[in-house]
Amino acid sequence: MILANTRLAIVTGSNKGIGYAIVKDLCERFDGDVYLTARDVGRGEAAVGRLNELGLKPKFHQLDVSDTSSVYVFAKFVAENYAGIDVLVNNAAIAFKKAATEPFDVQAEETIRINYFGLRTVCDALFPLLVPGARVVNLSSSAGRLSLIPGEDLRRTLSSPLLTLDQLDTLMRQFVEKAKDGVHEQSGWSSSAYSVSKVGVTALTFIQQRAFDEDPRTDIVINSVHPGYVDTDMTSHKGPLTIEQGAEAPVYLSLLPAGEQNVKGRYVWFDKTIKDWCEC
Repeated sequence: MILANTRLAIVTGSNKGIGYAIVKDLCERFDGDVYLTARDVGRGEAAVGRLNELGLKPKFHQLDVSDTSSVYVFAKFVAENYAGIDVLVNNAAIAFKKAATEPFDVQAEETIRINYFGLRTVCDALFPLLVPGARVVNLSSSAGRLSLIPGEDLRRTLSSPLLTLDQLDTLMRQFVEKAKDGVHEQSGWSSSAYSVSKVGVTALTFIQQRAFDEDPRTDIVINSVHPGYVDTDMTSHKGPLTIEQGAEAPVYLSLLPAGEQNVKGRYVWFDKTIKDWCEC
């Protein structure tokens, strides 16, 4: 049965950390069903249980952004049970530790596969289900600043308002191939695979907003956000911000009012200020 009158919010990778805090905040502030998703069912259900103890009622569905079949099973579930998606927060991501022993080419391939192409897969599957007025948030990072890409030609291409989705996909694959050949730095790329992946996510956000601006569904807004340096497993608990503080800007962007024109297709900082991606 389709819940035609029930609004829907989805947060990927949300069994812990910032994603968990986003779900918690949305449960308190969003008028509708909020889905906590995780690739591991046990961890996801345990996270829902912790929120239930706080009196909150998130729902759970398994979702592994790196597994195309998992993504489309979830999309089918959404299509069969809801009239559409009102809020989508693309939070799921990985980062190798500085002490990681995997060769850089392995780190590059896996990081781009999940952080960029995994997010792309989720968008491909769920964007057709967005309703007019939907809000989409792509979690980026301060590491996703364009200035962290050393190559001037690469920066110029990545920041072009004419950059297409296919061209951006090709650039992300090119980085992985250059890493495999051991020439990524000589080719103008960063030595941080995580940084490249988040630069890709931010550039993708601009392309996606341009597409939404031409979409017959009105008022769909997407932004990328740096949530701050947060105390999570990903930062080895070195960040000074709590997960609740890290959730503030993503939730703010998730709940932007109808007709928003200023905070639209932007790169937003954890303090909710808009940054010039090409200059910061």
